[in-house]
Amino acid sequence: MNKSVTLAAKENTTSMSTTPLIQLTDLSISFPSKEQKNQMVHGVSFDIHKNEILGIVGESGSGKSISSLALMGLLDSKSSKVQGSALFENQDLLTLKEKEFRKIRGAQISMIFQEPMSSLNPSLSCGYQVLEIILQHQKVSKSEAKQQVISLFEKVKLPRAEAMYDQYPHQISGGQKQRVMIAMAIACKPQLLIADEPTTALDVTVQKEIIKLLKELQQETGMSILFISHDLSLISEICDRVVVMYQGNIVEQGNALDVFQNPQEDYTKALIRSKPSISKRLKKLPSVKDFIEKTVDETLYTDKERAVFHKELYAKKPLLEIVDLKKHYLSTKKWWFQKDQYIKAVDGVSFQLYDGETLGLVGESGCGKSTLGRTLLHLEKATSGTVFYKGKDITKLSNREVKKLSKDIQIIFQDPFSSLNPRIPVGEAILEPMQVHGILNSKSERKEKVLSILEKVGLLPEHYNRYPHEFSGGQRQRIGIARTIALQPKLIVCDESVSALDVSVQAQVLNLLNDLKKDFGFSYIFISHDLSVVKYMSDQLVVMNAGKIEEIGDADAIYADPKSEYTQQLIAAIPKGK
Repeated sequence: MNKSVTLAAKENTTSMSTTPLIQLTDLSISFPSKEQKNQMVHGVSFDIHKNEILGIVGESGSGKSISSLALMGLLDSKSSKVQGSALFENQDLLTLKEKEFRKIRGAQISMIFQEPMSSLNPSLSCGYQVLEIILQHQKVSKSEAKQQVISLFEKVKLPRAEAMYDQYPHQISGGQKQRVMIAMAIACKPQLLIADEPTTALDVTVQKEIIKLLKELQQETGMSILFISHDLSLISEICDRVVVMYQGNIVEQGNALDVFQNPQEDYTKALIRSKPSISKRLKKLPSVKDFIEKTVDETLYTDKERAVFHKELYAKKPLLEIVDLKKHYLSTKKWWFQKDQYIKAVDGVSFQLYDGETLGLVGESGCGKSTLGRTLLHLEKATSGTVFYKGKDITKLSNREVKKLSKDIQIIFQDPFSSLNPRIPVGEAILEPMQVHGILNSKSERKEKVLSILEKVGLLPEHYNRYPHEFSGGQRQRIGIARTIALQPKLIVCDESVSALDVSVQAQVLNLLNDLKKDFGFSYIFISHDLSVVKYMSDQLVVMNAGKIEEIGDADAIYADPKSEYTQQLIAAIPKGK
């Protein structure tokens, strides 16, 4: 696994030039310190051909993103050491000075970053940010550049291109922000576009649109694309060839279809099979470690077992019953005799959740699923409707009763790093809410309980005194889970709690959630835009669209035979590979 495996790529010679656009040879990247060398990339070599889409796939820490940053000249020369060569237009990119790179960056080689919200300047309009790029690299007037921007916005299929020019990032959706980033990246017609996880946090339908757009732009302009992702099925849908990276090494490379359908290395097999399958339901999802150690458990959760569990589950009284729940926001305040305008985020939603059940909640961004979860937690006040928890209407509770309820109904957030205090050790962060709610009698008892919970979620006792920045994304999510279960809740709302994780880490967290459900008898409302994950986790499924329930029923039945056209579109958009 530590050696590069070179497979012959079956290239389409009619659409790809045999002359490499970029020839990367023996790339090594390290971040030396006084204590250790910290080498992150170990002698990586690959070519990017003209008019080709090359995919790099691997988990966080595999070296794929920092390799692309080296190609862009974006690594800090003081803290990093880059060796090897990257030939582009008869010059070695790795030896260029910053002044020389500025002429190339944005004009000949451009990049789409993973997080458009943090990549776009919130104080500048979307149009002006693209305009700056054009004015920097082209000798055109400001009015000509503005026309180019509007034309680019039309090309990337942004609605109302002229009006969008004056919109600020916070005023548009995630998919639209990503399209602005793409417009910015292709503004100067680059020869190479680097797309670093450009669809990770997007809905499946928006993801499909972005993938289609990138393919159309590549065919139209003839540019090459380096597409970086941890999702191999997604890579296989867009790329001609693929490079698989693990711990800073290339472990497999070749034609994307061949690698996806007939992977040679255990690590590649793990990336494909760690993602939940739509067609079958394993009792435990395999991780990368399981494949490498040959300990994959392929025991299926059968339809008969599931039916027996559901018969027992639905014979009980509901733990939670939502009746005609509405949450409306004032969007425009009218004057005199005009009516105020409202956004109907949740608009007449009704369903039941049973003790020990996992209810999946899916839909595109803006459908109301997260607002519904926040309303249940009293983070938002319901406009109307009732929510019965253990038979009691919780929409009319006093502040004191809400505090008591918060022990029973907890949430696991999408971004555990921002939900943890960076100045408090994680052990204290888990212990703090236990103290607030009077769980156990002393700090020593609580600390002992926290150490037990850390072990339960796959962490170590020594992690108690470490800070959030010292952990990986998967470990931080485990800390968030530990903080939640420390209060011994009955109902947990998982709001996009695995959407930003690598497929293998995601598999570990999903297995952990299922194990905790068995051990503690939790009920989950599992909110996600990843439909394959929701299907794997859910007993019952609720599909939301524009604040309303589009479809509700058994998760397997809905996936097998969706009745709603909207649900059919969502399922059809799931990346399945070529």
